[in-house]
Amino acid sequence: MRQRIDELDFLKGIFIILMITFHLVYIGDSYPYAKRIVYTFHMPGFLIISGYLMNITKPCKDFIKTMLGYAIPYIVMESGYIVMAAALPIREHIDVLTLGVFIDRLFLHPIGPYWYLQTLITCGVSYILVFHFVPMKTNSRIILLGIIFHVFSNMLGVMSFACSLYFLAGVVLRQSGISFTDVFQQSPIAILAFILLAMNPKNLLMEESGGVLMVYLVIVGFLFVHSHAGKRANSILTFLGRNTMPLFLFSPIFTFLCKPMVPALQFEPTGLLFLSVSLLLCITGSLFVEWTMIRIGVSQYFYFKR
Repeated sequence: MRQRIDELDFLKGIFIILMITFHLVYIGDSYPYAKRIVYTFHMPGFLIISGYLMNITKPCKDFIKTMLGYAIPYIVMESGYIVMAAALPIREHIDVLTLGVFIDRLFLHPIGPYWYLQTLITCGVSYILVFHFVPMKTNSRIILLGIIFHVFSNMLGVMSFACSLYFLAGVVLRQSGISFTDVFQQSPIAILAFILLAMNPKNLLMEESGGVLMVYLVIVGFLFVHSHAGKRANSILTFLGRNTMPLFLFSPIFTFLCKPMVPALQFEPTGLLFLSVSLLLCITGSLFVEWTMIRIGVSQYFYFKR
């Protein structure tokens, strides 16, 4: 088993908190520019880390088990989200849910937050197939993998090409043999540079050069924070980073349940009270669902630990 890297768990902990924060509609609507900033880097950061950590050296049987650990929760949760989108007046509402629409949304054009798992499965399966069965040098395999991602993205339209390239960046880093923290060396000046870039809306696109630079800077800046944060803060964030799968899967259920709290907590105008209560509910609720699944013996179908 690969030894955990605290710095990466810390980053994942921050990214998952930011994801939950801006999946809260009230917070996203109250702070739209902050939401744009976070959406520029938090999922690209996840994808870089995922590409870096994906272990293709394990036996194919174990790799297939890992992919099923992504696919099963994806099918379950995305199916539920599609049905909910047809039944409830949410932003991604489906007017008429037919079998064809259901299959299209499930396998080709997912809605809601679970697109990440579809992208991760597509990229991961492509990664192991190329690196296990294509007799080329490493750089040629990486180029071929990029071509495959282009076909899936721009020709078949099943995922974002920009997102797949962030995963590919993690793959390149892993295959280079250079450690993650050697490429992303912590730096306090990165925080200032990030703020300056974030002030220009033109940089708030993950596929543009400014957005790519922001992703790099935010990782470098957060690693600086990690090295100077207290032991308790690091412990909490690393714990959350080690449990991103249940938080990612189940937090949308609780963000939806948080909506009725808005009128009761609007007396606090900044929304921070609502955010604090909602984060506590989403995190503890998601971890409780995971604990329950472990107790009843169905957790083996979900790849919770990464």
